Amino acid sequence: MTLSDIQCCIIIPTYNNENTVRRVIDSVMPYAAGVTFFVVNDGSTDSTLHILASYGVKLRVLNNFPNRGKGYSLRRGFKEAMKLGYKYALTLDSDGQHLASDIPVFIEAALQHPGALLMGSRNMEQEGVPGKSSFGNKFSNFWFKFETGITLPDTQTGFRLYPLEPLKTIKLFTTKFETEIEVIVKMAWRKVPIIPVNINVIYDKNERVTHFRPFRDFTRISILNTWLVILTLLYYLPKRLIEEVRRKGLWKIIKAEAIKSDESNFDKARSIGFGFFMGIVPIWGFQLLVGIPLSVYFRMNKVLFLAAANISIPPMIPLIIFLSYKFGGLFYQNGVQINDLKNLSLESIHLNFVQYFLGGTLLAIATGIGTFLISLAILTTTRPKSTKGL
Repeated sequence: MTLSDIQCCIIIPTYNNENTVRRVIDSVMPYAAGVTFFVVNDGSTDSTLHILASYGVKLRVLNNFPNRGKGYSLRRGFKEAMKLGYKYALTLDSDGQHLASDIPVFIEAALQHPGALLMGSRNMEQEGVPGKSSFGNKFSNFWFKFETGITLPDTQTGFRLYPLEPLKTIKLFTTKFETEIEVIVKMAWRKVPIIPVNINVIYDKNERVTHFRPFRDFTRISILNTWLVILTLLYYLPKRLIEEVRRKGLWKIIKAEAIKSDESNFDKARSIGFGFFMGIVPIWGFQLLVGIPLSVYFRMNKVLFLAAANISIPPMIPLIIFLSYKFGGLFYQNGVQINDLKNLSLESIHLNFVQYFLGGTLLAIATGIGTFLISLAILTTTRPKSTKGL
């Protein structure tokens, strides 16, 4: 089978890669029979334009002047591929790190997973991989999992096979390196299957040119991830949870997470305790925005955490605030004291804010520790044979 059989074109964005672009094109050319081979020259100022011109009609060269960014180049290539009716687009970088000999791996995977986004998975632990590349990939993998719930070994690879149909309705706003993150997150949100495929990689420090600007591009990526996290917390995470609850039932989900054998009683108990803590701590409106990333970072059971954090559902909020006042009164008192829930108001909160905030924080800590110990005792009694210790 060939790229033509799966209606897949080739897109290579390039910018000032005169040392490697010819070798990359020559290695890919044998696989380009019968399909359009796009090279997007992103305003190169070296001899790239002359190198591309030497191929004549074998390449379809798209020129950006001035330099617009890798994301812009990819988006332009996708648009041209859609106009020509292609179903897929295979992308790879022009810096020489990818091997064209891995293209058959993508073709085979595309046949096995029709309509999927295929991600070339590099071995980031192999000798010669720059330390900043390995760190950046781990950073990106973490946020991708948080934003989508999907674990991928390599989210920064440039060797990918994109299904083009979903891209017709996905709005992309970025134009630089961060576009490759934006597009896979939004495809995941559209429930496009994302499949990693193992590929080889070469890092030749004497030849490879990277245009990644650590401070500026990392800042762009961080801003994008911040926006994607906000969307995740406000919409996509609740949507995923609601869909799962509808499919399985809330009680069944919580029960399944509670008895799941590949997690220790200690981990389950700390997830519950942390959920109660975040549900009570007086940072209303930001409890899940803070708690969910922390639960992901510390590898807690997200279902048990969220179930416990729901102690702050609306009917419980007045009681939690009142108890916070009373608890804070043991250590700090100022102004008129509240002795009844009927006297609780926004004005009383303002007048006694320090007492409330101190009491709420201490109440959250005490409740978190208490529910952790109680949960641990119950779990140890009911499921003593945990596979991971306590």
